[in-house]
Amino acid sequence: MYVSPEQMMKDKADYARKGIARGRAAVGCTYADGVLLCAENPSNTLRKVSEIYDRIGFVGVGRYNEFDQLRISGVRHADFKGYSFSREDVNARSLANQYAQALGHNFTHEMKPLEVEMLVAEMSEEDGGDQLFHLLYDGTVMDTTSFVVIGGEADAIRERIEGTWSREADLGSALGSSVNALAGPDRQLAGDDLEVAVLARQNGRRAFRRIEGDDLDGLLA
Repeated sequence: MYVSPEQMMKDKADYARKGIARGRAAVGCTYADGVLLCAENPSNTLRKVSEIYDRIGFVGVGRYNEFDQLRISGVRHADFKGYSFSREDVNARSLANQYAQALGHNFTHEMKPLEVEMLVAEMSEEDGGDQLFHLLYDGTVMDTTSFVVIGGEADAIRERIEGTWSREADLGSALGSSVNALAGPDRQLAGDDLEVAVLARQNGRRAFRRIEGDDLDGLLA
């Protein structure tokens, strides 16, 4: 049975988008002291937000086993490059390009596309240099220095956070803006519903730190 390339790509894209839309959303945004990564995730064991390397964080939504496999490959790539050359040679741009090639190859050559959407964030050692790389299921990669929304209802959440995000905001304000955007006008999200981490300049070389328990409840309050 013959199917045109255009129709095949459209069907794959529709399939991947439907799978991603069923998942809960996540937000990554820059703030005064670094990068905030915030995901709606009621699970205490399955992680959407993770550390890749010294100043690089990762957020994935969609099918867990697929984006977690990509996360592991990114950790291995970063460790190998840092060990073979220098820790300073590891950056989010090259990692995002690696992910984009893997996603694009799978989307083009495999019958089933990966049902994933990802964010790779890098904190700069200097103010104003933080970077966010947004990766789609087909290998498309977009970069920004403000905020990224991935997962279900991304358009509506993006509209809500656009009016409140500020690069000069402190951590509490940035978290409040992100959580309010994720929840929307009809819901409230508590600390147990969220997975939150930061890449913060005051944390030293290992900039990644999870915010949980009483610390998270205090910031939300």
